[in-house]
Amino acid sequence: METVNVNAEILNDLIQINNDRIVGYEKAIEELRPEDSDLKTLFIKMIDESRRNKMALATEVQALGKDADTDTTTSGKIYRAWMDVKATFTGHDRKTVLSNCEFGEDAAQRAYKMALDDEDLSDELRGIISEQKETLKNSHDTIKRLRDAS
Repeated sequence: METVNVNAEILNDLIQINNDRIVGYEKAIEELRPEDSDLKTLFIKMIDESRRNKMALATEVQALGKDADTDTTTSGKIYRAWMDVKATFTGHDRKTVLSNCEFGEDAAQRAYKMALDDEDLSDELRGIISEQKETLKNSHDTIKRLRDAS
């Protein structure tokens, strides 16, 4: 029973990270300048990616007989507040928006790595989480490439 609780907690943490990611990219879209509208399509794709991740994770939480979390993490809320403050001082230029997005992507990678490092994680969940981590890594690399090109 303890493993079930640990697995559900890990999954709910990752649901929260994906919720943070959705809100972060929604905020990033608001900060875009008209000339950076090419990023809007990319950010919408990443929002959809996190929605799919959340659905898959929530399905697994429910299969464990637990309730899926629907909130964002405290650190995510702090991150978004920091992003708001930083934007008022640095403006909304393309590189700043991409740097803030990369910061969020780094946090997601750390969260997924911590989940995979947990010894109590079932093999089935390890596979799902590994696959999501790889998808998020590709998104991270895309954001980093765009930031470096700015």
